[in-house]
Amino acid sequence: MSRAALDWAALMRLGLRELRLTPREFWALTPVELMLMAGLDTAPGPLTRARLEELAARYPDSRKGPCDDNTQRS
Repeated sequence: MSRAALDWAALMRLGLRELRLTPREFWALTPVELMLMAGLDTAPGPLTRARLEELAARYPDSRKGPCDDNTQRS
């Protein structure tokens, strides 16, 4: 399993320039704390069973897919 690397340059610009943190304050924060301070905490949470059921109801599977019209693709 690979993890996406953090864009440290962008995070440092955010913390030091935009939020005007000192280097000591910046490095004392966790990435989650930094994101909260920056207002970037609006991302959806983990996919729970309730959320999955909500999405399934909103976007039901259809019996006929885009390639089910008896035509062959080459």
